[in-house]
Amino acid sequence: MEAFLISTAVIFVAELGDKSQLMAMTFATRYKVRDVLVGITVATALVHLASVGIGYWIGDAFAGYQPTIEVIAGIAFLGFALWTLRGDSLSEEEEAKAASSRGIALVAVGTAFFLAELGDKTMLATITLATQEGWFGTWIGSTLGMVVADALAIGVGAVLGRKLPERAITYGAAALFAIFGALLIGQGAGWL
Repeated sequence: MEAFLISTAVIFVAELGDKSQLMAMTFATRYKVRDVLVGITVATALVHLASVGIGYWIGDAFAGYQPTIEVIAGIAFLGFALWTLRGDSLSEEEEAKAASSRGIALVAVGTAFFLAELGDKTMLATITLATQEGWFGTWIGSTLGMVVADALAIGVGAVLGRKLPERAITYGAAALFAIFGALLIGQGAGWL
């Protein structure tokens, strides 16, 4: 349960202001919201299943080095904080693909999200979490966190248009990543 709760919260925060949210809003203007959410859920579940597999393997292979893994994971989360501050946006090409995609909504959305999430900070954060927490809870929690964040973006985007407080979201998400990273480093170094 702890893995589920932590990964849900961390991935939800990681997804705030991410290009996947922009894609979700763009797709929601073209397809039914239900189809967009199903496509996002399937793609996210697949990417995060691979992520937790990688993270679980790393955590298991280096089980005797738990403090070192915690410090490295903490440093990774500080990197995610900086990545979040750098910002994320859709390129003109990505925006054009999302706006003009044809065919079955589930396939278009699912494929776009699957490819967009490969190597993304949410995938890397899921790998990092899986080195520390149970793989199943991390998988379900990270998938839920991302889908809820994207659903929120679709809902807020529909109500407010593009007037989202992007700067506040970016700084808040970066601060939470930095706090989580500092806690992991402190725990691994034996300070906490």
